[in-house]
This record gives sequence, C-alpha cells and structure tokens, in this order.
Amino acid sequence: MAAPTAGESAGLRSPALIPARPAVVSDAVGDTLVGRIPLFDPTPRVPHGHPAKAFVGEAVPFDVVAFREGHDRIGVHLRLIDPAGQETLHRLSPLTDGTDRWRTTIAIDRQGDWSFRFEAFADDFATWAHDAGVKAVAGVDIAVMSALGRGLLTAAAAQRDRPAAESRMLKAAAKRLRAADADELAAVAADPLLVAALGARPIASLGSTTEQLALRVERRLAGVGAWYEFFPRSEGAVRRKDGTVQSGTLRTAAKRLPGVAGMGFDVIYLVPIHPIGTTNRKGRNNTLTAEPGDPGSPYAIGSPDGGHDAIHPDLGTEKDFRAFVRAARKEGLEVALDLALQASPDHPWVTDHPEWFTTLPDGTIAYAENPPKKYQDIYPLNFDNDPAGIYAEMLRVVMHWVDLGVKLFRVDNPHTKPLRFWEWLIAEVNRRDPDVIFLAEAFTRPAVMRALAAVGFQQSYSYFTWRNTKAELEEFLTSVAHDTSDYMRPNLFVNTHDILTEYLQFGGRAAYRVRACIAATAAPVWGVYAGYELIENVARPGSEENIDNEKYEYKLRDWAGAEESGESLAPLLRRLNAIRDAHPALGQLRNLSVHWSDDDAVLVYSKHLDAAFTGTGRADTLIVVANVDPHSVRETTVHLDTRIWGVAPGDEFEVEDLLTGATWTWRDHNYVRLDAFAEPVHILRVKERS
Repeated sequence: MAAPTAGESAGLRSPALIPARPAVVSDAVGDTLVGRIPLFDPTPRVPHGHPAKAFVGEAVPFDVVAFREGHDRIGVHLRLIDPAGQETLHRLSPLTDGTDRWRTTIAIDRQGDWSFRFEAFADDFATWAHDAGVKAVAGVDIAVMSALGRGLLTAAAAQRDRPAAESRMLKAAAKRLRAADADELAAVAADPLLVAALGARPIASLGSTTEQLALRVERRLAGVGAWYEFFPRSEGAVRRKDGTVQSGTLRTAAKRLPGVAGMGFDVIYLVPIHPIGTTNRKGRNNTLTAEPGDPGSPYAIGSPDGGHDAIHPDLGTEKDFRAFVRAARKEGLEVALDLALQASPDHPWVTDHPEWFTTLPDGTIAYAENPPKKYQDIYPLNFDNDPAGIYAEMLRVVMHWVDLGVKLFRVDNPHTKPLRFWEWLIAEVNRRDPDVIFLAEAFTRPAVMRALAAVGFQQSYSYFTWRNTKAELEEFLTSVAHDTSDYMRPNLFVNTHDILTEYLQFGGRAAYRVRACIAATAAPVWGVYAGYELIENVARPGSEENIDNEKYEYKLRDWAGAEESGESLAPLLRRLNAIRDAHPALGQLRNLSVHWSDDDAVLVYSKHLDAAFTGTGRADTLIVVANVDPHSVRETTVHLDTRIWGVAPGDEFEVEDLLTGATWTWRDHNYVRLDAFAEPVHILRVKERS
C-alpha cells in the first residue's frame, strides 16, 4: 500500500466547510476565566501542552462543550488554520446525548503544523425561528414575533459581506413578515432556504473563543501501515558442513523482500545491523557462554569494527545497505531500523566517552539490569553526565541513517532514557526531516507509555500483546480508539522476537489466526515478526520467549516450502493486508465501536467511515466477530447498534465475509457459529443498500 509522502494530499475535505465569516466575540467583563458563551474541554488536545496528532487523510473529530444560560440558541464554529496560514471555518453540530458537546469531523489533507480554535456565539436567527415556530402554533405574540424577525432579517440583509442574492432573499423574507398571520410566521421561520443561508452565515451576537490549539499532521505512514520484522543475518544464512552457520548478508536478505511485499506489508523493520561485541557475548537461549560460531545478540552493539553508525562486516557495507534500501523501495517497502541506545563493553564509546556510562565505586561500568535480570553484554547509557555531548551524538547517529535512506526507527526501550531527551531528539530530527517516524517499544507503565507518545513518538507498542480475553480486548480497543487517540497511535504487533505469549504458545494455529485478524482490523497500524506465518510457538521453558531465539542464533526457514504445503499463514496475512488496502474504514483509529454478544469469548466490533471521507463516494463499514477462545466452537447471538452505519434497528442489510466470500442477510441481532479450528473470525463487509 503506497502512502502519500510530504507534500502529498489524500484529497479529502470536510463536508462542513463554510465561508470564513467570524463569529462576534465580545470581551469578558472583569477577569473571568469563562467567556460569555462558555466553552470547555476542546479536543483534540494533548496533556502538558504538546500538539495533538493526526496523519494525512485522517478523519479527525473536533469536539467542544458549549452552552449558555436559558433556552436561547447558540452556534459553534471551528476555525482551522493550515500550515500556510490559510483559515477555514467549519460549523459544529450538537451531539444528541445530552452532554452539550458539539462536533465536526475534518479529513486533514496536508502535512505540517496546523492550529485551531473554537468560537461560540448567540445564534439570533435560530433563537427567533424556534420561538416563532412555537408561538405560531400556540397563536400568541404573532405581531411581536413578526416585528422581531423583520428587524433581524433586515439588518442581516444589509451586511456588506452577504452575497447579493442572499441579501435579496432576506429582504423578501422580511417583507413577508410585515402583516404575517400565524401560518406565514411559521412558514418563514421554517423556510429551508432561509435556514440554510443563515446556518452558513449566521446572525451572531455575543460570543466566546477558546485558546488556539496545535495539531501536528504527519505523513500517512505515521498512522497507517503494516510492519514486518526480520533479522537480515538469518535471510540467506547457510549451514556449513561442520554444523556452524554462515551469516546471511544485506544482499541475500534483499531476496526476501518480494515475499514480504507480496504479503502486502508496507514496512520492513530490521533489528540492529551494527557490529556486535564479544565481551560477555550471550550464547544460544540467552546462556552466559557463547560457543564458537554463536553470533551474539544484535542489541549488544559495538566492537572494534564500529558502533551505532557502522554495519556488521558479516552483513556488508554502506553500499550494500543503500542497495537494500533501493530494493525495498522498488517493492513498495520502507525500511525501518532498530534504534537501540546502549553499548556492548567493546563499543568505541566506552573508550572514547566513559562519561556517557555509569561508573560504580569499584571503578567498573554498570551493566544493564532489570533486577533480578542482568544483561552482562550491555552497558546502559547515562544521559546526565554530559547531556550536551551525548545528545549531539545521538542526533548524529540518527541523521547518519536518515542520510542513508532510513525514515522509520523502532526505538528499543525508550522508557529507560530521559523523557526530555526524546522530546528534544524527535523535535530536532523532524525539524530537519518531517517524514521521519519513531516507534516506541516501551512495554511499561501506562503513564510512561502515554508520555512518550505525547512528547513526539509517532507510534507506540501497546498492551495488545497481553490482551486476549473478550473483556480485556473490549477495554483495550475502546481505550486506544477513544481515550488516547489524540496523540498515541498503537502499533498492534502480534508478536516480537522477545515476546511469545501463553496465548500463542498454547492456542495453536487458531490463536495465530485470531490475533492476526484482530490486529489487522482493529487499528490502522499492525505488525508481525518473521516466523509468525510458520506458527513458531515453542517457548523457552519458564519464559514468554521463543526457544532457540533468533536474538542469539541464526534462524534458517523454508518460506516457500511452508506455503506450498499449506502450513504457512502467509495467505491469511496477504488477505488481511488486501482487505486493509480495499477498505478505508480500517485506515482510521477513532472509528471503532464495540458491540455485544451473549458469549464471553465472542468479541464484536465495527469500523465505519462516512462516504464523505472514504474517497470513493460510498460509506465503508466492516463488522468483526471473533472467537477469542482458540480451543472451542462457539454459537451465540451478536447484538449490533446498526444506527452507527445508518440502518434502523430491525431493518435488514446484507453482509459479505471477506475471508470466505459467504453472504448473509443480517439485522441488529444475529446468530453466529465460530469454529476455532476452521473459521474463528468473520470480517464482514456491510453491503450498501440499493
């Protein structure tokens, strides 16, 4: 799926765009914090004053709470200012849930820094029209209401920025009210042409405005994409006669790119490709003693061959890396590189900049620890002894790879570095190149994960990996779609080289299918680690990590043989990414709605996108029904709020299963049977009614 880059546009506009006529905003009396028309809780907004986030083509809901005393009508506008300083005004509509919350949804069409504010005003015509309609029915105050309406319309007709045709219409309406009876008064108050004109260019008085808020719009790949992780050294690796393995290279790894692209992925993510230290090198399955031929963990970065700006000699040279990037682009893939800011004891930094590490009282450098775990092959960096020097070096390293064609970085354990460092680094890199994207691999406390997203990380790993039951998934998906979506974009990786959950260990093929289907449809960004399609589900005893872990050894896989035998899940991954490409509703995060079932193992949710935002002229709606128990057959009734996609409760509509091609007639209550061993998930397209 090709993604628009900087300067490209998704070609989407809000259907609510109206001429830029400012509301009348009066000064507050005294030092009150509340304006004449109160405005509260504007969104999108990020804690601590950082910009809210969107990506090109995202349908962003702009919300605010607005009300006034009494029963008089108000109106609310969004004033949106694009990166070039051009302003547009958009009318908000009140939600119907009694919260006094108003909303308009805008499909942002340009990368860059936007700003916006909300403006509320007394809508004098709407107030008069409501009162006139009520009093006309009651037969009271007809003359008074006619006189008031005539005055409003006459004054509005005289406004200089009114189109001439509209001014003539307003004068004609005022004339109708000179000797109006109750019926004529009601007719003028409800005249659709009049209501439309004065909705677009209201008769406004009083008014308030919020502060100006920031919205950072990033390229589409920051918010939509499918990631595939692999170890380049394993691709093309060959077992020698003596049982040792000859490393693959960047050139041999490039031969795997057509297969990855053929499954529909957008990003090829490489674990660190730098030289690996030999001091305290880890052996197979994380043993403390490496045997001859053990390649070591790629996260133990640095040797006499170089550090974070170098390429492991076994993999090749910078020329080979540039060739790999070109080959990826030819296949429609972007390269993401692991950014692991730590060092092996053999890293050049240890000798050249010992101040960048923590020295213990006995004179040794502290190893990385997560007590009681100790990582003897890694030294963590200390960002406080020489912040200016270490900040500058980290920026140099990142820009070195940007200059070599890398625009995406998966950042290892960012929560172990100062938050202010990431705020500074990401801002500085994006100032130089706004297309660069950072993915935070931070499985840590919620506040820390959210803070990393708030200060700049474009994407974040999440707790999805450990949310497996229906209740857990309902809570998780609702939270990421609605609670933190103004700034935190979850990348729903189904597994990683470090994580093999119990669900995958013991759920078999069904578990792998279910997790892929949910990850690919619940959020716009998802990913898999190589070997997922082969259902590599044997764990190292006592851990959530694959046995014979690729982090400590080469992995020789027969991709073609597995697919030919029918054992590979590659066809499913290919189908899921094709569904994502064909359905714009799956390219949005905030549009997820959880529905209900009578079974505690059957998860139901939908993704809906109005026709105004699909780019096709047709609405797009998908319903996902998943049996999250990989060991059973489930039969139940699912219950849908069909009003979300414009179908009245009880009305019929047609659905097509995008995995099997089966079609059914559904209503808001439907029987389903999901066999974990044959068909554990429905991905249903709601067909448009003719």
